[in-house]
Amino acid sequence: MANKVLRKVTHCVFDMDGLLLDTERIYEEVTRQIAASFGRPYPVEVRFRVMGTTDQRSAEIAITECQLPITTGDYLKRYSQMCHERFHNVPLLEGAERLLRHLHANKVPFCLATSSGADMVELKTAQHRELFSLFNHKVCGSSDKEVVNGKPAPDIFLVAAGRFGVPPKPSDCLVFEDSPNGVTAANSAGMQVVMVPDPRLSQEKTSHATQVLGSLTDFKPEQFGLPAFTD
Repeated sequence: MANKVLRKVTHCVFDMDGLLLDTERIYEEVTRQIAASFGRPYPVEVRFRVMGTTDQRSAEIAITECQLPITTGDYLKRYSQMCHERFHNVPLLEGAERLLRHLHANKVPFCLATSSGADMVELKTAQHRELFSLFNHKVCGSSDKEVVNGKPAPDIFLVAAGRFGVPPKPSDCLVFEDSPNGVTAANSAGMQVVMVPDPRLSQEKTSHATQVLGSLTDFKPEQFGLPAFTD
C-alpha cells in the first residue's frame, strides 16, 4: 500500500472500545456465549462487522448472521447484564494514557466518540475517572439523540467535532479507531484516521485508514503537526 499524505490537524477524536480500553475481547466473549447457548457459532467475520456499531445494530447483526431465535430486546437484555458483570475493572490499552495526557498537557483539544451508551461508558471508565475527565466532551452514540445513524455513517464524528467550543473543520480533526466501521465513518466525515486494528483483521480491511499502527505507543504526533512526545 502506498504511503498516504498526512495533513496537519488541530483536534483529536477518540473511539473507546478496543482502542483506549481493553473491552472488545469482553464483547466478543459475551456474544459468543449467547450464540453458544443456542448451539450457534460466532464467526470472527461477524465480529468484525459488529465492531464499532451501536448496541441496537450490533444485536441485529448478531441475531441475523448467527441465526439466533431471540428478539432484539431479549438479546440486549442478556447482553447488557453479562457485560455489566464483566466491566468493573477494565484495563487501559497500551499507549492510551500516555497519549491522552500528552495531548492534554499540550492543550490539544480532544473528545470521545463511542458507539456505547452513556451508562455503559460510566461503567467501563469507573476505574479511570480522572483520565476520562480530561476529554473536552463525550459523544455516546447509542444514547445520544443527535447521532441519528451509527458507524459506519459519519454522524457521530460530525456531532463530536461540532461540540468543541470553536468547532473545527472536519479536515482539521484526527480520528483514532480500531474498527473498519469506525474508519469508514471517519472517512465519510472528511477526517483523517489512525487505525489500531485487531491483529486478526486482513490488510484489505485496514487499507482505508490514513495510518495503521500496532498500538498507540507507535503514534508520532509530529507527523500530523501535533507536539511531539518528549519522554
